[in-house]
Amino acid sequence: MTQDCLHIQGIRAYGYTGFLPEEQRLGQWFEVSLSLWLDLSIAGASDRLADTYDYSDIVQSIQTLIQTSKFALIEKLAEAIAQLALSGGGVDQVRVQLVKVAPPIANFDGRIVIDLTRSIADFQDR
Repeated sequence: MTQDCLHIQGIRAYGYTGFLPEEQRLGQWFEVSLSLWLDLSIAGASDRLADTYDYSDIVQSIQTLIQTSKFALIEKLAEAIAQLALSGGGVDQVRVQLVKVAPPIANFDGRIVIDLTRSIADFQDR
């Protein structure tokens, strides 16, 4: 497994994933952080954008996914983000931290976080 890791933190988007009807109707903010394991040695040697992972693309793709998807569970959204990150090529493994910024829970001012790690092999077996 490649030891290089690219971290992308603070991807924010407004989306409509949630079990409660008002979550799917009114929506809410989500925040995503990614850790992508891939080989960065070629880009480190060449200093060329073409030799590395274009993180601006994955940021925009994740924002679009959050904005356009309606899943009942944030676990499903986290899986979809992992699959999206792995589909771009070159990534061996991804860690997704998906935060429901303001969950609709009475007397709770915290955040809910799904934290999962997936590899390409996890999706090839499905």
